[in-house]
Amino acid sequence: MIRRLFFLFAIDLLTMANLHAQTPNIPIPMQAAPEKEASPATGLKTLNIPDDAPKEDWNTLALAKSNLPPQSIGGFLLSKVDLPGGCTREILRMEWRKNDPIDLYVIRPTHNGKMPVVLFLYNYTFDNDIFREDRWCDRARDNGFAAVAFATALSWPRIHSPRPIGNWFVSQLQEALASSTHDVQMVLNYLETRNDLDAGHVAVFGQGSGGAVAILSAAADQRIASLDLLDPWGDWPEFLRDSKQIPEDERPNYLKPEFLKSVASLDPVDYLPELKDRVVRMQQISDEPVMPAAAKEKMASAAPHSDQLMRFPDRAAAGKALGSNGIMSWLGEQANHETSGSRSH
Repeated sequence: MIRRLFFLFAIDLLTMANLHAQTPNIPIPMQAAPEKEASPATGLKTLNIPDDAPKEDWNTLALAKSNLPPQSIGGFLLSKVDLPGGCTREILRMEWRKNDPIDLYVIRPTHNGKMPVVLFLYNYTFDNDIFREDRWCDRARDNGFAAVAFATALSWPRIHSPRPIGNWFVSQLQEALASSTHDVQMVLNYLETRNDLDAGHVAVFGQGSGGAVAILSAAADQRIASLDLLDPWGDWPEFLRDSKQIPEDERPNYLKPEFLKSVASLDPVDYLPELKDRVVRMQQISDEPVMPAAAKEKMASAAPHSDQLMRFPDRAAAGKALGSNGIMSWLGEQANHETSGSRSH
């Protein structure tokens, strides 16, 4: 209970330390700019974060619901284009952390009223340029949701100066998990300000490190109603000891007691059982090399709904079982069930 209270109290303390209060700008309607051309116009209120914001305890940022008002959401529209399949794609530069801006993709089918939302959190190695592909319009339109995506903290698209060389998702695991969890909540805060999206009951797809972030985010925020997890990371002691993701010359650093202690309260395996009130599907692929077998077993045992645990020997078997639209159709069903006020496991 004490750990849970700390987990839920955590975000607001460091969040408020990280946010630098100032008079917000008066919002004006966002104006579309040509693809890849920045627009200075903003419909988002701006609040800068100081360069010297304290980061002594990233756990403090992680797992209490971020009830920050809209004026805490800073950013501007980079581009808005019409796609051939009947969607619009917006790319927004979100700036609630001054030195670590986020490019947020919103792909919305043409539709009157509020659209259900599916948030995609891929592994830290993914390049979010994949969301520039027109096929995302087909996926969103055919399954009845707006697709939203961003790269999590310490992922490849977000490694840039002044970040020290050698920093990456695992080397800064505490920060990566905590700040990414906060980013999810800030994205939901922004989406709730829009009259064309239903962000009160969101479905999330999380893969690899993004799956870990998805679990922690759901534990922190009831707006996340359903999760589809593909080989989510977790069980940090086992993961850090045996994962093939970690270079052998770095591994001893991550097995030190102080490093293990820093992420002990941010372990997804501890929070999965608490998501019994949510729809949680977990897919595990046996020959996937990043998650050690013992860690996979612990994550499977922690899954809140055993009937939603799917195991496959390899990706070919998973593809055959799920079909070409298996993940997207499931997410669409969940997003639309939540919008209509019902849930299905």
